[in-house]
Amino acid sequence: MAFAPMGPEASFFEALDRHRASLLASLRTGAGESPAGGTRVASRFEESVGLQMIPQCNTRKIKSDSPKSVKKFALILKVLSMIYKLVQTNAYATKRDIYYTDSQLFGSQTVVDNIVDDISCLLRVPRRSLHVLSTSKGLIAGNLRFLEEDGTRVNCTCGTTATAVPSNIQGIRNLITDAKFLLIVEKDATFQRLLDDNFCSKMSPCIMVTGKGVPDLNTRLLVKKLWDTFHIPVLTLVDADPHGIEIMCIYKYGSMAMSFEAHSLTVPAVRWLGLLPSDIKRLNIPKENLLPLTKHDHMKLDSILKRPYISSQPLWRKEMEMMADSKMKAEIQALTFLSSDYLSRVYLPNKLKFGGWI
Repeated sequence: MAFAPMGPEASFFEALDRHRASLLASLRTGAGESPAGGTRVASRFEESVGLQMIPQCNTRKIKSDSPKSVKKFALILKVLSMIYKLVQTNAYATKRDIYYTDSQLFGSQTVVDNIVDDISCLLRVPRRSLHVLSTSKGLIAGNLRFLEEDGTRVNCTCGTTATAVPSNIQGIRNLITDAKFLLIVEKDATFQRLLDDNFCSKMSPCIMVTGKGVPDLNTRLLVKKLWDTFHIPVLTLVDADPHGIEIMCIYKYGSMAMSFEAHSLTVPAVRWLGLLPSDIKRLNIPKENLLPLTKHDHMKLDSILKRPYISSQPLWRKEMEMMADSKMKAEIQALTFLSSDYLSRVYLPNKLKFGGWI
């Protein structure tokens, strides 16, 4: 055993063990495997990969002799020259580093971000192959150890503080864990509360990750690496609102913006653990602890319901339709109505023990 913290008895994890066995069976039959490489797709959806770009997608031309695009063309060349130097010297830089080489020329960080994504898309290589790294904002805690590229040993064992997600996921190696599941937590506040409640130790062995809202590239890469390496159940804990569902979909199916890297970012095995709209009704959460759906929420929910992958998730659709009918949403914090530690003491343990994911 790699770790020795005491958690629940072995029987507690029976539902999770059965779920993992079914995931492994799917992988063996090829039903859940992701291909080694990806084609560019913009609106096509494949269950095993997520959103990808279609070969006949809309394109735009940037010309050096066009007054409308000459500046964009020049900026692309400048960033390309910097990338060439990074690759030649085997050095790495963040997008922020590139921006500050000439902040007045670029004008904004968004300009650099878009150019790097365009170059990655144009050359059909992951951004990390360009030696351009993203600044990590995610956190990880729990039953996991690994070596960083420079040889630094990292132990993520839970305490009151978590470990920052590394900026070079490709470089980490010698990953070791006994975890029974990986829990993705939408919000940092919820993640920190679970740490304070000693959730990792009580549910040991497990791993928790948060992208602090919409996940950055490195957090998504880490979740993907953990899935590819260990094939343990990956569960999400998000608010029962359209924004939380959107974030869960990014982990599972990817995003249009990064569809050209879907094969290296998406984890189709992701399941929705909570907070489910049906949980709100089942637990009799008072209406005063809920929030009304805004116009933007309704638009977001309608948009998600029309996406191609929802047709393969009838239980997800049912939950979202329940939310739409009630015209109400709930944050995870609504559970504090029942007790301050209800989330870590009752809700999550029961969900994990009895297989309460969809």
